[in-house]
Amino acid sequence: GEGLRIGLASLCKDAEAAVRAGVNILILSDRGVSPDLAPIPMLLATGAVHHHLMREKLRTRCGIVCEAGDAREVAQFALLIGYGAAAVNPYLAIQSIEQLVEEGTYTGDDLDAATAVKNFVKACDKGLLKTFAKMGISTLQSYRGAQIFEAIGLKPEFVDEYFSWTPSPVGGIGIEELEAEA
Repeated sequence: GEGLRIGLASLCKDAEAAVRAGVNILILSDRGVSPDLAPIPMLLATGAVHHHLMREKLRTRCGIVCEAGDAREVAQFALLIGYGAAAVNPYLAIQSIEQLVEEGTYTGDDLDAATAVKNFVKACDKGLLKTFAKMGISTLQSYRGAQIFEAIGLKPEFVDEYFSWTPSPVGGIGIEELEAEA
């Protein structure tokens, strides 16, 4: 867990320095991973930066955009937004859709890549709206950063550090296990 802890601390320090230098849009990206550089899970990175900036009283000075290879479905987008992301670029999901269309896998001959991606984005938009509506929330702005979740299967100390104010009634794994998985 030490490598992940160091990476998160560095990410938070860099985000804070950028905001203090006048940057008003932070882009958190997991591109550039390699066998030597494992990605920080985007939800963990977003929660860590969001809460760090809140503790430093800097959060209102910037927006957070997530360029996430691990975000590919509505629930993951909802979590990222719920923990502070203003926008999500699911680049790997989009590249996968484009490749599936190019190969003709699971698609008809009349579907082009641009239409397939447009359909994906539209489905995600509608799914997010449905998720918000189930919570009684009518706008993305009201949902962003609201943290209306419970953490199931995570150690309370871990949740307190990176997802502050999120209830974690059951307990479970921590940063060590997440680093091993990454």
